[in-house]
Formats: sequence, C-alpha cells, structure tokens
Amino acid sequence: MSLQAAALSTVAFVVGALLSIQAPINAMAGARLGHPLGGALLSFVVGTLFLAVVTMLLARSEVAWGNVASLSPVLWLGGVLGAIYITAAIVLTPTIGVGALIALTIAGQVTASLVLDHYGVLELATREITMGRAAGAVLVVVGALMVRFF
Repeated sequence: MSLQAAALSTVAFVVGALLSIQAPINAMAGARLGHPLGGALLSFVVGTLFLAVVTMLLARSEVAWGNVASLSPVLWLGGVLGAIYITAAIVLTPTIGVGALIALTIAGQVTASLVLDHYGVLELATREITMGRAAGAVLVVVGALMVRFF
C-alpha cells in the first residue's frame, strides 16, 4: 500500500471514529432540547455555519454557485438523507447504543454500496459483486448483528 493510500485510509478511519462521537453528542443535545428534531436541527445549523466559513476561506472562488439552480432534484436529496441519518442516530443511540448504531449503519452502507456499484447508480462506474465482496459484506452484517445482540 502506498503512503498516500495509507494516509487516506487513516483519514477514513478517523472520520468513522468521529461519527461515533457525533451520535451521543447529538443525542444529548436532542434530550436537553426536549426533542430529537431539536438536536438534529442544532447539528445541521452548526454544521452549515462551519461549512460556510470553511468554504469561504478555502474554496470561495472554486464553487460554481451559478449551477445550483440547474442541479437535478436528485442531488438535493443528499441533505435530506443526512437529516434522516442524524435524526435516526439521535433517536437510536440512547436505545441501542453507539456501537450497535455505528455497526448497523456500516452494515447498511456496505450492503447498499455493493448494489450501487453493481448497477452504476448515480453515474458511478460499475463494479461487479464478486464472491469476495459479497462475503465481506456478509461478514460486516454478521459482525453488526453480533455487536447489537451479543
């Protein structure tokens, strides 16, 4: 593995670890605000403000804001899907725990990702579901179920 591949893999690992921290933080905010949607809204408002500042500092001239109006409606779903995930995490974290939430989320991501890759959904290049990839997904699902129920 090249140094760049190792560095990118480390970043992905750290981001995954940060998601584990995000879930209980958002759940606590939702509980203290009296409703999971309050916690989700707080998360998105703070995240939006943070991204606005970072974008203005690092990529202001590179973002083609003029293209926003012509984006396909499908591309607007990214924010909706993020809101669904954050709200579900806020509701589920206190009841099933952070470990089970993250494990089951990853299992769902791996399973859906194989299908997306296989069919080339959303302009992705197609990638066959091989026995090795399918076996890896099954192991992830089994591992997630073990984290949740054992």
